[in-house]
Amino acid sequence: MDMQPEEHEQVALALETLIRETQATISRVEQHGLDASMPEDYQALLDILDSAIKQQREHTMGMLNKE
Repeated sequence: MDMQPEEHEQVALALETLIRETQATISRVEQHGLDASMPEDYQALLDILDSAIKQQREHTMGMLNKE
């Protein structure tokens, strides 16, 4: 099922919210030293951020590639 540009835009905006919230959480985790004491959880946050950024890029390209 192909998505319309507007649908790509909606998903990209939702991912932007996820990215910002995850970045804020990572910042708090680092402030409290939890990146050292909970490395697996910290890595999971980094993985979530990486995945969200990649997905956002895909949806942005989908939004721009109008057929």
